[in-house]
Amino acid sequence: MANPPSAAFSPLSPEYWPFSLELLPQPAYLVGGAVRDALLLKDREYLDLDFVMPAQAVQTASQIAEHYSAGFVLLDTDRQIARVVFKDATVDFAQQEGDSLERDLHRRDYTVNAIAYNPHTGVFIDPLQGCADIEAGLMRMISPANLKDDPLRLLRAYRQAAQLNFSIEPATRTAIRAFAPLLGYIAAERVRSELSYLLATSEGTPQLQAAWEDGLVETWFPSANGSSLAQVAAVDESAAKLQHTWPDFGTELCRSLRDTSKTSLLAIAKLTSLLDPEIQKAEAQLLRLKYSRPEMQAVLAVLNFLPDLLPAANAFSVPEQYFLFRNVGTVFPALAVFAVASGMPVDAIAPLIERFLTPNDPVAHPIPPLTGRDLMTALNLPPGPLVGRLLTAIGVARAEGKISTPEEALQLAQQLVNSEV
Repeated sequence: MANPPSAAFSPLSPEYWPFSLELLPQPAYLVGGAVRDALLLKDREYLDLDFVMPAQAVQTASQIAEHYSAGFVLLDTDRQIARVVFKDATVDFAQQEGDSLERDLHRRDYTVNAIAYNPHTGVFIDPLQGCADIEAGLMRMISPANLKDDPLRLLRAYRQAAQLNFSIEPATRTAIRAFAPLLGYIAAERVRSELSYLLATSEGTPQLQAAWEDGLVETWFPSANGSSLAQVAAVDESAAKLQHTWPDFGTELCRSLRDTSKTSLLAIAKLTSLLDPEIQKAEAQLLRLKYSRPEMQAVLAVLNFLPDLLPAANAFSVPEQYFLFRNVGTVFPALAVFAVASGMPVDAIAPLIERFLTPNDPVAHPIPPLTGRDLMTALNLPPGPLVGRLLTAIGVARAEGKISTPEEALQLAQQLVNSEV
């Protein structure tokens, strides 16, 4: 076939690979997302390459890893798949399935992912017209049987459509609807990974809506309905509205929940929309999808404190604000955007947002003037609940502006101890 145009700087260019083309035997073909994205002229933050070859895939990976002192992982002994991990790239080598490259490509999920490129000759192999579907912006299945063989591919269509700004071809959606119940048999971790992107970006929301319409969401979120998906969209709209007024708040919404988790606070708010509002049922759904403990705690904090926040956040007393921030902590942006999406006026929550965005605010970000050890030493107290009560009282008093120095905090603590004696 004629070579489609490609970017000068792309995964197709061996000079940008972490290893020399000379170490890649012939024939060997670059396949999958790297080829697709190169044809779309899409930049990749991290280089992720997949090669298919008729023989010696694991041996080739091992030799390249040894040559560059890179990491080597044998991913699948039976299928002969191995991975080489470089500092700024991951490269997978797989033995082709079947007796030819074309047969291997026919076993893949969507035509746009079934284009191969021979870096030695510069030739593209596109037996399924994936290049035409890229130009048309279509996700088209290779065959219904391929989707049925790995039902995660059903959900992947919507994730990749969101990433690429593609639409899903009608016959493909028909097949997906037919196989939708099979998604319930896929490992929770794999499903959650596909869902993560749909929840992470506003581009994912229309595709999440389409996935729900096609029966893929109810398997894992049985409480989700049309209102749930409308709430997801409302969270996106509310986030844009709040970011327009407070750009720093938009930054907070995009921040990862924890260093160990890539889930953003915005995604937490959208995830909450899909769950049962009853705490125990929501927790069971999160456990089934094997979300981490921090992710679960964040979602449950939103569900727990939303009823208190919705009626009249601007009528909260200072102590009530103090305890709200103490309980929700860094999850507050998720709670705030979810509340606005649920109908709370922006003006009502504005004072709390202003406090949250003020680093030294004594209500939202209290800095204790004394530690528990300070109290035990100064007042000769044993460890116990009393110390905790004193620290809470000091925190509230400081939030209300009644005290500001360690000396005043210690005096208040002494008064409280005397009153309990």
